[in-house]
Amino acid sequence: MRTLTSPLQLVRGCLALLVLSVASAFAADVYPSKPVRFVITFPAGGPTDVIVRLVGQGLTSEWGQPMIIDNRGGAGGIVGTEIVAKAAPDGYTFLVGTAGGMTINPALQPKLPYDSFRDFTPVGMLVMNPQILVAHPSVAAKNVKELVALAKAKPGQLNFASAGTGTATHLGLELLKLTTGLDAVHVPYKGGAPATTDLIGGQVQLLWVSIPSVLPHVKGGRLRALAVSTAKRSASAPEVPTVAESGYPGFEYSNWNALFAPAKTPVGIVKKVNASVVKTLSEPDVAQRLSSQGADPAPGSADELARYMRVDYERWKKVIKAAGIKPD
Repeated sequence: MRTLTSPLQLVRGCLALLVLSVASAFAADVYPSKPVRFVITFPAGGPTDVIVRLVGQGLTSEWGQPMIIDNRGGAGGIVGTEIVAKAAPDGYTFLVGTAGGMTINPALQPKLPYDSFRDFTPVGMLVMNPQILVAHPSVAAKNVKELVALAKAKPGQLNFASAGTGTATHLGLELLKLTTGLDAVHVPYKGGAPATTDLIGGQVQLLWVSIPSVLPHVKGGRLRALAVSTAKRSASAPEVPTVAESGYPGFEYSNWNALFAPAKTPVGIVKKVNASVVKTLSEPDVAQRLSSQGADPAPGSADELARYMRVDYERWKKVIKAAGIKPD
């Protein structure tokens, strides 16, 4: 039996949509009228903190309102992410989301106190943080193809360090193995710093790591750069080829940072914040300063971020399943 919609119901529906549209437009017009909080899921002073403060300077200048940095590290990003998931959707609390918190954790851990796709409204990508594949000089390979051939000739003899099981550096290794057939033994560390120290000392042979942390060692000959992880070369190390350029098309991953609002944040506010972020990231001096931190500005729309996030989630879900990775 069909249910017919009466003219009165149609009028009421149209009026409700009109009220929501006007309210959203009004909220965006007067926004922001007080300080805006940006929740970061890492302690103060780290790379993400530096990046957000650089972007925040531009937003503060344009909005005429201060930006409050709220560092909420812990549980691999879960603590800070949950705070924003439960915050009021009024445009005054945002999450600086990462691949770890928004796509890796959901693919790795079946039970989280938030849903990346249900509890958040994507606002826009901030930066891509390319990872660089570095080797100890004792490894007789100058590129990824030579590395794969060497590993096949000496199965089980190459050790590949990571910042810990289930981290982006570990999953980057597993993605490389899945893409190229690389034979390497995973050696998890409690963080990137000790892994880098042992790599320089020759205790391990390979590592995916952020570019700024090892570039001086590469230039000094203590490490050798083989490739970067992103689809395009990084402005921080333009001389280093991508894995795709090295003969393995389709390989790509990044430790990205993006801006998210709680679900149901007014559309007008989301659009206004996105426009301000895109404008700030497009400033040449901001781009240069971000590049010095190993971050490539990636301004784009909220829809583009939503699509990329879904692709990233599916990528890590596939890798985690193929490698049989379990959360610690």
